[in-house]
Amino acid sequence: MASATDKLSPKDVSNHFSRVTKHRVPSQVKRFYQYFSIPGIGNLAGGLPNPNYFPYDTLEASTAVPDRFKPTPNNPVDPPATDLTLSALNLSDPAAASRVLVPHDSAEPNPLRKIDLTTALQYGTAQGYPPLYSFIREFVQEHLHPNVPYKGGAEVILTVGSTDGFSKTVEAFSNIWDSERDWIREREGLLCEEFAYMNAIQTARPRGLNVVPVAIDDEGMLAYGKGGLEDVMSNWDTNKGKRPHLMYTVTMGQNPTSGLLSLTRRKEIYALAQKYDIIIVEDDPYWYLQYPSALELSNKARGQSTSPKSPAAVNYNTLDGGRSSGYEFLDSLVPSYLSIDVDGRVVRLDTFSKTVAPGCRLGWITAQPAVIEKIQLITESSTQQPSGFVQSLIAELLMGPSSHGDPGKGGSKDGSGWKFDGWVRWLEGLRGNYERRMQVMSQILEDGMYLIQGSAPGPTKPGRAEEDDFEIVKKTQLYDFAWPAAGMFLWLRAHFDTHPLYEKVGGQRLANAFWVFLTAKPYLVLLAPGVMFSPTPEIAEQVGWQYYRLCFAAVDDELVAKHSKGTVDAFVDYWAIDDPKKIDDLLDDVGARAASVENALQNQASFATNPIFC
Repeated sequence: MASATDKLSPKDVSNHFSRVTKHRVPSQVKRFYQYFSIPGIGNLAGGLPNPNYFPYDTLEASTAVPDRFKPTPNNPVDPPATDLTLSALNLSDPAAASRVLVPHDSAEPNPLRKIDLTTALQYGTAQGYPPLYSFIREFVQEHLHPNVPYKGGAEVILTVGSTDGFSKTVEAFSNIWDSERDWIREREGLLCEEFAYMNAIQTARPRGLNVVPVAIDDEGMLAYGKGGLEDVMSNWDTNKGKRPHLMYTVTMGQNPTSGLLSLTRRKEIYALAQKYDIIIVEDDPYWYLQYPSALELSNKARGQSTSPKSPAAVNYNTLDGGRSSGYEFLDSLVPSYLSIDVDGRVVRLDTFSKTVAPGCRLGWITAQPAVIEKIQLITESSTQQPSGFVQSLIAELLMGPSSHGDPGKGGSKDGSGWKFDGWVRWLEGLRGNYERRMQVMSQILEDGMYLIQGSAPGPTKPGRAEEDDFEIVKKTQLYDFAWPAAGMFLWLRAHFDTHPLYEKVGGQRLANAFWVFLTAKPYLVLLAPGVMFSPTPEIAEQVGWQYYRLCFAAVDDELVAKHSKGTVDAFVDYWAIDDPKKIDDLLDDVGARAASVENALQNQASFATNPIFC
């Protein structure tokens, strides 16, 4: 790892800025803001409403304390059997809750520490509410990404969530293309995973960008091999437009596959990004949800020996002589592309949607300063800033009041803020809860993966423990999946080719009917069909229909088990159907439900805006 004095400045990536971005200039209004904080200034320039007329005197909320939830180990071992579930937790328990208060006025003179409604609800700077901006910036530079390898390090800007961040990034780095106006040679492209988060794809497609899928495996995007990044780029057909210079990728808990891209794979892909001059947009809302137990438990369940590639408890930040984050938890996580971004070609999207709540609509972008400067210019003439209500509540929760006449209260029991220690502890607890849910769902699906038919009459309910109870006559695989290494989802591939009606009915009709079958009694399970994560119609038609995404995050713990078992039961009962008419009836009789499945194949965008499927 190069020392601070040996680091090179990030490369100039302005050749990739869009025509509009290159012409943006600072806001004529925002440039006055630097003068607003001068003591005693008589501000007759700004069109600001009087803060004494704001109808809110304070903002208050009962909040969690950082250690509300129990973490799981950073080592790849079985976690303790004891659990602290949401259903067992009394949210009003004083031991598990605190009370945050944002005052109307604070006497704190430092704008980077002053948290009150007078400033938070007023017009503000595009980079974000100064106290929260300063907290995020320090957290990013000192703890989350302590080893950014270019001179001066990365800068940040707050956004209205990751979708907003991606939208601004796409605007900064791509030109709109119209088939009725522009030459095909001018069409730009967006690289993405073979299965992708469709909200991002639907952001890019209306701009005329050519969406270019790259093959994936259980980790994520492939660097080499058939359909890998090198294959796509080296064999690019210019009749389709320009070779893509922009990549959208989710590398930690990939949505929908839950893959976790290794550091080795990141280095391979980054080298290709350098070779082909690609800007990497890394969207990682699940970065802290990495599950060390997944591979070990998967190997144990499937009778496999521990792989040499098992994620041992290593300190990723100090592997190559880098600086520790200061937290064992953060050091144990596979790091961002930013950790190897010597060129400054990575734009990282973060969000509070999964760490606090989606309704916050708050996040941030991390990138080299020149990129952040352009994003800030876009922000000044669009969203201007995230909600002051949200920013002040989160700032008070994390930072707490200052010692200079500040009547506020933070998120800790003593009224101070969580600080960095509390924030990291909160993330550890969230990882613990989601990891336990992942284990519950994965084990139930693991036990039901095969339909066992033996000497006992008829098929049995699945379960590996039952195989020894009778002589196995036939063992049919219903589906397969990889235990989620990260994120909130399990990506399941149904083996419709083993269904008794596969030859007569066809795979896609079986898949459509099965989705409907799942939603009926007694199963009542809603899965996200794979076609809605297929970035092109060709992928949806060829392989997307075989897959389903299951989310173990949204429902209570006991419902994870109930609905996972319901999914297994549905597979078993569906594979018992041997009359094609029953498949026809499923598709014909359910009306709107069947229509929605067919619509998924024709119009993936219908799912993209549905918050249930984020």
